[in-house]
Amino acid sequence: MKQVKVYGNIAFLSTYPPSECGIATFTENLITTIDHIEIINTHVIAIRNSDNCIYSDKVMGEINRNEKSDYIEMAKTLNASNVDLLVIEHEYGIYGGNHGDYILDLVNNLEIPIVTTIHTILSEPNAKQRQIIHELGKKSEKIITMARNTKLMLRSIYGIETEKIEVIHHGVPKKPLQNRQILKKKLGYENQHIIISFGFIGPKKGLEYGIEAIDKVIHSYTDSDILYLILGQTPDELKEEGIAYRKKLEDLVDTLDLSRNVKFINKYLSKDEIIQYLQLADICLTPYVEKDQAVSGTLAYAVGYGKAIVSTPYLYAQEMLADGHGLFAEFNDPDSLAGCIKDIIDHPIKKLKMERNISKIGRTMYWDKIALRYTKVLLSIITSVTGIGAV
Repeated sequence: MKQVKVYGNIAFLSTYPPSECGIATFTENLITTIDHIEIINTHVIAIRNSDNCIYSDKVMGEINRNEKSDYIEMAKTLNASNVDLLVIEHEYGIYGGNHGDYILDLVNNLEIPIVTTIHTILSEPNAKQRQIIHELGKKSEKIITMARNTKLMLRSIYGIETEKIEVIHHGVPKKPLQNRQILKKKLGYENQHIIISFGFIGPKKGLEYGIEAIDKVIHSYTDSDILYLILGQTPDELKEEGIAYRKKLEDLVDTLDLSRNVKFINKYLSKDEIIQYLQLADICLTPYVEKDQAVSGTLAYAVGYGKAIVSTPYLYAQEMLADGHGLFAEFNDPDSLAGCIKDIIDHPIKKLKMERNISKIGRTMYWDKIALRYTKVLLSIITSVTGIGAV
């Protein structure tokens, strides 16, 4: 029987499946892959937004998102436990309070070291948003960001010390690739150019501009040649706003008479479903409207699977698609998006080169490589701060 030396216990504070949330999926993928390395034990403290979640035994505790006292009690629980390090997955919207400031009630009462992974870095935060990241930076042994070009923002805007900042890519599942044409035929999309946007649906995604771009593209081709698939649901915390936005998109499709060319897949997609749609897609479209979006799991997946990508130049896209690895369209500009889409469709060799180039980056983002990076960072903290495993 294989003997495994375990260097300590790490807990991750995050939303967690069955919660339908991008950060929940991120956390599950990360710790599952860390567990395969078999060096540290992982646990989860789940941020709960409803009473309906039934978690796996990976979850050691829960916090009711909007109960301030839960955060303080969890700090006490962790202090009395055998957990050596807490990893906080930070996104303003998943924690309770003013812009999620209940998280500070936990860290200010915590006696074990913490690491914080930042999923949103705003270039123009309000005072409260800045304070939260600044305080997390002071309390954390390390701050993990997923893009190199956010390091300066973390230093200059949030006052985080340079030596605390680690850059580790967003991870991507590694799956065998299927032939695109065979997959299209199997799923009934044969002889169509498939353009996809996927992920959680909300106003920041700029999908109305994508739909208007398709209206401009289809006139250059046979009517049934172009199909734009909009895949995904609205996250629970934005349900009301998201439903109204989806209705706006559906009305736009009706107004432009695009029912043959734009289809909605209104469901929370599993990892395998996302990968299947990625593999049959000719173009991935991220027409986001916010310039300072520092991370996009959607774009990370598209890069990981070597897709031709059309995007607005938000912060994360600027880094991932630099040097011709994708095509940039202007913000809020259907004509610009349409021009980029037509450029890829009309130049198949250019598309192939783009796919090959982006695949080189994508191969560095598989979860096994990303989890190893996290494990090294977390182990270095455990051994230096707690002395566990030190020689």
